[in-house]
Amino acid sequence: MKLVLVGGGGFRVPQVVEAVGAADAAVRVDEVHLLDPSPERLGVVRSVLDQLAQRLPHPPRVSVGSDLDEGLRGADFVFSAMRVGGTAGRVLDERVALDLGVLGQETVGPGGLSYALRTLPHARHLAERVRAVAPDAWTISFTNPAGVVTEAMRAVLGERVVGICDTPIGLVRKAVRAVGAPAGADVTFDYAGLNHLGWLRSLRVDGEDRLPALLADDDALDGVEEARLLGPDWVRATGALPNEYLYYYSFPREATETLRTATQTRGQVLDAQQGDFYARAAAHPERALETWEQVHAAREAGYMAESRGAEEERRAEDVTGGGYQRVALDLMAALVTGRPATMVLDVGNGGALPGLPDDAVVEVPCTVDADGVHPHPVAPLAGDMLGLVQQVKASEQLLLEASLTRSRELAWRAFAAHPLVDSVAVARRLVDGYRTAIPEVGRSLG
Repeated sequence: MKLVLVGGGGFRVPQVVEAVGAADAAVRVDEVHLLDPSPERLGVVRSVLDQLAQRLPHPPRVSVGSDLDEGLRGADFVFSAMRVGGTAGRVLDERVALDLGVLGQETVGPGGLSYALRTLPHARHLAERVRAVAPDAWTISFTNPAGVVTEAMRAVLGERVVGICDTPIGLVRKAVRAVGAPAGADVTFDYAGLNHLGWLRSLRVDGEDRLPALLADDDALDGVEEARLLGPDWVRATGALPNEYLYYYSFPREATETLRTATQTRGQVLDAQQGDFYARAAAHPERALETWEQVHAAREAGYMAESRGAEEERRAEDVTGGGYQRVALDLMAALVTGRPATMVLDVGNGGALPGLPDDAVVEVPCTVDADGVHPHPVAPLAGDMLGLVQQVKASEQLLLEASLTRSRELAWRAFAAHPLVDSVAVARRLVDGYRTAIPEVGRSLG
């Protein structure tokens, strides 16, 4: 089996290869082909993987290249992990927004819309080449912002592209642990929303919904990172456990102020960390894996630091959750072996979530088997939850049309429609600011 990783020089690639080569991997991958336009980054990642292979029970053969069509030939699975503009682009996504007094974050709000604008042309091109060169391959997209990018690729590849994120299933696992569900219990759940915008609304263990009791128990809620981020009182008020990214929608003023007054944004921290990693690993390739592990640990410890107190650190149980690579491998395994698996995925709505267009990409529980991905019907969202999801989806779909038509006016409408942009005038300044600061955004709008 051949797995192609687009963005193969990226920092998190070793996590994917480690999962593929693990003893408990349900499917065996013979070759991992890394596609990336940067030979320097590919060389560094190759050094890490060569050293990592010595630890793996089933290390795959690793090949590298920059020719998209050549790399895609013979692919069974394509993982899209591209980051157009690199971490330097992320810095600008955040900084342009913060300088205008609105939230600057990688995937949520105007920063996410900017990230999408510079990524969508490349995502569509990848989808077109997969359709032409490897039409039977499944494409699994890690590329953020996952919902809008997956929706663009679905217009080309249909149901054979699926977006993934580790935060929803991570939330479910924390909730299962918090209620003390015994091993082997029959667990079902209701989760609904968009990527980085959803809620766990029921958690049935052997037929009993254990979520109400969890929400009422402060000690149990303290074991769920998302409940600590948003506060137990607010979580109880909503009657659901939130995706952690709802922090930015629930506390935008506080998050923006923390980010504006910080010495560095998250993007600047990662840009420095990863720049240092690539430089050090290139200079001392014999220590590439050791260097990667050090930087990776620092990256995970600093995740969403703006939502915690200055002295508060992430708990060990919050850092270890399997990651997006585990979600991808579970998805692959179910498609290949036919053994059904339930997971939360970014898929076409098709009526699964009432109140949103059928062609919209939503994030809902799905059963995956040899016949494909089957979204579960979920209880309708209502009231403020539905309103927020509809507003964000309207912004995303305006942005998709803006990208297709290269329309600055539609982009302006997309930014203005987003709930984290509080002024039409600011929305226009955001579009112009991103067009000026980020060449890929400028080109995407003509």
